[in-house]
Amino acid sequence: MLISPDDFRIKADNFDLTKMENIVRIACGLFYLPHVAGKFVAFGVLNPPIVKFFAAAGLSPPEAWVYIAAAAELSVAVALTLGICTRFAALGSVGLMAVAVYSLQVVKGFGWTWNTGGYEYPVFWGICSLAVAVHAWKAWLSARKDAVKAAGRTVRMAPAE
Repeated sequence: MLISPDDFRIKADNFDLTKMENIVRIACGLFYLPHVAGKFVAFGVLNPPIVKFFAAAGLSPPEAWVYIAAAAELSVAVALTLGICTRFAALGSVGLMAVAVYSLQVVKGFGWTWNTGGYEYPVFWGICSLAVAVHAWKAWLSARKDAVKAAGRTVRMAPAE
């Protein structure tokens, strides 16, 4: 199965900060929270400059897209921070950062450095998210391979007649 109930379990091992993959995963998740909050000036009230940016990026209607972006970012933040559905959440984060880079390119043109509104930060964040996704998929494939191997050892063949 591609997804199982185990993907939705919060495990203590997900918060072992001696494992670098946990630190990177948690940081990738937590860093979304200020970006979600920045889309609003009050609970449910959209931030006008953010709406204007989404409109300039060609996302129409911009208000709807701001809510969609906030929901996607919040979902990814929770999943990555808690370590649930990590392999899918990390790929979602990569997608969000790809859209962010594209939107910045459309609105501001090429700009690499942060002080000019560049997109080095979302590129870096996307690369970190990709690293989290690759690690999570490798761990899942390894666990699946081990489970298949273990199941093969316990299965007994009926004697030939």
